[in-house]
Amino acid sequence: MSVPLKGTCVIGQSGGPTSVINASAYGVIRTALDNEHITEVYGAAHGIKGVLEDRLYDMGQEDAEELHLLLNTPSSELGSCRYKIADPDVDDTDYKRIVEVFEKRNVRYFFYNGGNDSMDTCNKISRYFAKVGYECRVMGVPKTIDNDLFGTDHCPGFASAARYVATSLMEVYKDARVYDTGQITIVEVMGRHAGWLTAAAALASYEGCGPDFIYVPEVAFDIDQFITDVSACYEKNGNALVAVSEGIHDKDGKLIAEYSGEVGTRDSFGHAQLGGLAATLAGMVKAKTGAKVRAIELSLLQRSAAHLASQTDIDEAFLAGKVAVESAVAGETGKMVAFERDMSSGSYVCKTVLLPLEKVANFEKKLPLEWITPEGNNITKEFIDYALPLIQGEPQRKQQDSLPRFAKLKKVLVK
Repeated sequence: MSVPLKGTCVIGQSGGPTSVINASAYGVIRTALDNEHITEVYGAAHGIKGVLEDRLYDMGQEDAEELHLLLNTPSSELGSCRYKIADPDVDDTDYKRIVEVFEKRNVRYFFYNGGNDSMDTCNKISRYFAKVGYECRVMGVPKTIDNDLFGTDHCPGFASAARYVATSLMEVYKDARVYDTGQITIVEVMGRHAGWLTAAAALASYEGCGPDFIYVPEVAFDIDQFITDVSACYEKNGNALVAVSEGIHDKDGKLIAEYSGEVGTRDSFGHAQLGGLAATLAGMVKAKTGAKVRAIELSLLQRSAAHLASQTDIDEAFLAGKVAVESAVAGETGKMVAFERDMSSGSYVCKTVLLPLEKVANFEKKLPLEWITPEGNNITKEFIDYALPLIQGEPQRKQQDSLPRFAKLKKVLVK
């Protein structure tokens, strides 16, 4: 075992927020504050941009109870960013600045909490430190509602978002059947390239109140067949409920959302801002059937819905942060904390493993094709067996005036 380094640790958050990303941050912060080898614990304001700008919060100045409330506080409390750091072999300007700031603050541990792009940033920084001989241990702490990080059974944030999607579809199912006139309802769920979150709508079907059809990006979307299927369902039952991933595409790879020209701007990583797909499909279906059609876009609501968070998800998110710190102090670097599922005892157990960042960065884990029906319009029981253990547990949250009491950090900047 390597000798622990003595010095400061920095944690940053990046990418889209989740219901439990702050639980991971708390896992890092609490474990680091309690570790004798870590002298100071800083939070980077808005991820790697806060490091580059030397805008760091002193987490040791926060009240212990407020920090504890991070477990049930959604979104990214330290602030996030979507900043693409260059390849250090092409432009090492940012990396030199990071080393400059870290040397100034004696930073010897760096934890970055995010998804695919964040793990890429983490990997680049780790490789650069090794190249220039700067002694700092770098660890990736996973998060993403998309559940598409390679090498891990699942990602913190997915289960809570999945629970929200399933619950919302159950409620929409009931609402859409109130009147004696029929209705076709199309619900758009997040998921650019992977259909994990949209597949969560199948959990609603498992409980008897879910969609008739589910469409994910892993298989090509046929508009004509879609309209035929939905029309037949409506004619037979008087209602039809559809869950569709924002990233579905035709056989040529063109996003269906692009058919209406509604795709928005792109971020620094080249990701298009999606949205409006449900409305596009609703217009097509209405023109064909003449039925009453409603389009629902869950949009940002599904990302930070802490009121429907899974306690299992919260516990595992905290665990990821805790293990990252313990592993770094023990000598690990250039790794991401990943989850392994153990069902050998008949009950679900989550175990942690460490994966090299270069094996995780820029690889996407897709929904298995065998979990999609041969028709490409629904999800099989295998997904239900996979997802059900992850959404278990009702958190006990602090409330104030019957509303959630979220953490209120002072965010004292380090001078």
